[in-house]
Amino acid sequence: MSKYKHIFFDLDHTLWDFETNSKQALRQIFEEQKLNEKGIPSYEKFHSTYLPINDRYWARYHNQIVSKEKLRLGRFLDTLKEFRIDDEALAETMAQSYLDISPKMTALFTDAVDVLKYLQEKYTLHLITNGFAEVQWIKIENSGLKPFFEHIIISEEVGTQKPSKEIFEIAMERAKTNSAESIMIGDNYNTDIVGARNAGMDQIFFNPKKNRKREPVTFEITTLIELKEIL
Repeated sequence: MSKYKHIFFDLDHTLWDFETNSKQALRQIFEEQKLNEKGIPSYEKFHSTYLPINDRYWARYHNQIVSKEKLRLGRFLDTLKEFRIDDEALAETMAQSYLDISPKMTALFTDAVDVLKYLQEKYTLHLITNGFAEVQWIKIENSGLKPFFEHIIISEEVGTQKPSKEIFEIAMERAKTNSAESIMIGDNYNTDIVGARNAGMDQIFFNPKKNRKREPVTFEITTLIELKEIL
């Protein structure tokens, strides 16, 4: 019988298919703003330019180098500038549209709902996610994930974010459990796996892209359905 009583999930890239949902939102914005008429040759070129800029902003935000507002606007402003479009008003429109559109997308990873239903009958499930609170709540509610989770811990609401062990300790305190009875499931090795390990929790590394990891993990999976074998 499993020693675990509480399972903690990451949201983005683990249950909620961030890449698919973000691509759809960005394509809609590209078309609505007619960016091909403003000097950007194709959606594909726009998307491939935006991705590394967005990643850099998120890394700087996580390291407390830039503010939430700077991230929100800067990633679009800098992308436009790569195409020699210096238009802050357009960047602002795109930034707001992205926050309006992307959280309402509902693509989940394959087997996510099936696995959650299975686990919910055996364990108490919780969610720990970094991100903007208003955005994360829309994702959770629109995608039908909310009923599966007893507690939902969003970094912006509790004032600390993964990989800090404090957010895992807050989550366990709210769940009235301890690290021996808990396990964390997430896709990001640094924030989910290392963070959980530092808080004394076992970990399941969801690694569909089979990225290399630097240290051992408790378990590793490439599909969510494998959770049924472990748990």
